[in-house]
Amino acid sequence: MTDKQREHLKNRIAVVFAWIVACIFFFPIFWMVLTSFKTEAQAIAIPPQLFFEPTLENYTEIQERTNYSKFAINSVITAFGGTLLALLIAIPSAYAMAFNTGRWTKDILMWMLSTKMLPAVGVLMPIYFLAQKTGLYDTKGLLVIIYALMNLPIVMLILFNYFREIPKEILEASRMDGTSTYNEIRQIVMPLAWGGIASTALLSIILCWNEAFWSIVLTTTDATTLTSFVASFQAPEGLFWAKVSAVSTLACAPIVVFGWLAQKQLVQGLTFGAVK
Repeated sequence: MTDKQREHLKNRIAVVFAWIVACIFFFPIFWMVLTSFKTEAQAIAIPPQLFFEPTLENYTEIQERTNYSKFAINSVITAFGGTLLALLIAIPSAYAMAFNTGRWTKDILMWMLSTKMLPAVGVLMPIYFLAQKTGLYDTKGLLVIIYALMNLPIVMLILFNYFREIPKEILEASRMDGTSTYNEIRQIVMPLAWGGIASTALLSIILCWNEAFWSIVLTTTDATTLTSFVASFQAPEGLFWAKVSAVSTLACAPIVVFGWLAQKQLVQGLTFGAVK
């Protein structure tokens, strides 16, 4: 076997392996969507039924008994609001660290990232009491702040790495022309790192959308998001698998569509870094 044939065989094996891994990751989503079109009896049938007569009764009952649009709007507001607030804080901070690197810059970044290792339940009571005392409990504003602070370390670290890829000579030339720091960030850094900022924002939106702990703990009715909506379908009698699958599909669908539409920005961000 020649070297070219070996290389071709390796590529084929890699492609097959990639498809196998992709199918393993995709199967739970496929089964969730499939179960959402079953009756409750079909959903718990042993052995599992792959072929059945689909029904929309689960989706119909959800729409009739609950206000899905309210939960969806709350999720959109908190996810996008939390991401926007995180970016407003992270962009100037990452700019300062990337282009004015000091002795403790990396240590500060690592300390910020280490806060993600703190169990959320460890700061539950202080945040809960602060929310009660300030009147922010069960408000979308509180979730926006929590989500922004929760994702800020990751957003900061990613943007810091993106900004470092920008040639400093461009900034030095702009400073010689008398460009202010604000205009430097807005007119030079952000356009050059737009792909990185877009992919970072997309990641933050996904993390905010999927956050369940704080949404369940800090909301009751007014600011409840889709993650809490899914959790509400657990009853004392147990889980109604068909309805849970239907509501989970409704909760996942918007962010999946958004990710599909924003895939160009995501790929651009992942490949960002080449000096042109």
